[in-house]
Amino acid sequence: MAWPCRVVDDAGDWLALYIPKGATYMCWDLSTGTRRLQPAHWRKDVLRLMYPGEPFSIWLFWNDDDERSFAAYYVNMEEPFRRTSIGVDTNDHTLDVVVNPTLEWRWKDADELQSRVEQGIYSASFAREIQREAERVIGRLERRESPFGDGWEQWTPDPAWEIPELHPAWRDEPPRLWDGRISAYLDTSY
Repeated sequence: MAWPCRVVDDAGDWLALYIPKGATYMCWDLSTGTRRLQPAHWRKDVLRLMYPGEPFSIWLFWNDDDERSFAAYYVNMEEPFRRTSIGVDTNDHTLDVVVNPTLEWRWKDADELQSRVEQGIYSASFAREIQREAERVIGRLERRESPFGDGWEQWTPDPAWEIPELHPAWRDEPPRLWDGRISAYLDTSY
């Protein structure tokens, strides 16, 4: 997938990216059985907090109501992000944690993670590592460590901001691959 984002904060401890409702992004067209990207329109305002060297990002979602009420945190397990000349690269690792506004959480796609191991897409040791890292983030949540409760829930975009567009070279920019990719997908534990 490829999203157009606005950089909200790039403080060193995190990279905060805003994806507004209505932004045109590229996603896989799974209806035809072929692997081709097609445009789609993003459905909700999202602030994505990415942390250098960390195997996750934390997304904040808001409802589309008049108050723009906070809807959820979403912990997305993924490769640590790498900067490119036009943005950042990462790759999803299937498992997610959904956290409601009262900070109660639940797993999402744990069965899909197991299926990827059974299909040989991920090694069993890598799936265990994804699970451990997700549990580490849940520990941060339960201790109310950053970003949970930092006030990001009240963040609002500048109303003068236009909806961002994908960089014109997004198709041509070669991906910057994660150094841990080979060990992630191959079981090297035997």
